[in-house]
Amino acid sequence: MEIRTIIEWLQLLPHPEGGFYREVYRSLGNIPQQALGPQFSGSRNYSTSIYFLLTSENFSAFHRIKQDEIWHFYQGSAIRIHVIYPNGEYRPQDVGLDFEVGELPQFVVPAGCWFASSVKDADSFSLTGCTVSPGFDFADFELADRGELTATFPQHAQIIEQLTRI
Repeated sequence: MEIRTIIEWLQLLPHPEGGFYREVYRSLGNIPQQALGPQFSGSRNYSTSIYFLLTSENFSAFHRIKQDEIWHFYQGSAIRIHVIYPNGEYRPQDVGLDFEVGELPQFVVPAGCWFASSVKDADSFSLTGCTVSPGFDFADFELADRGELTATFPQHAQIIEQLTRI
């Protein structure tokens, strides 16, 4: 299926960190801010879910959120999730269906980790889904500044340079 067809059929929009997305689920129930803790500025839905499509000509820039994010693979090339953990460890994980090379059909990025994504194969795309719990809110989203992230994790300067825009 052509990329443009998928974008039109799923009604995807440009995502601020790169790629295309559409929210497909936002729970009706809410978790009150008091139960979430001081890192959250208000209540959050129990859970949210999006479609996310990325092409090999683009990348999803390093960012972090205050919640766990579960990635689900649907179609195309595997997607590589680049994670920098708070302790400074960098670990890439391919999310796809080739189990023999270590791909996983689902992968969880823990809350507070910096992460980015790129399509594993050239001239391809990755159609995935992302589930966030507690539910996603742009108030919880932080796009990485290249200089600040490199100053914090100088050992990962090369991958930070590749996967940041500012």
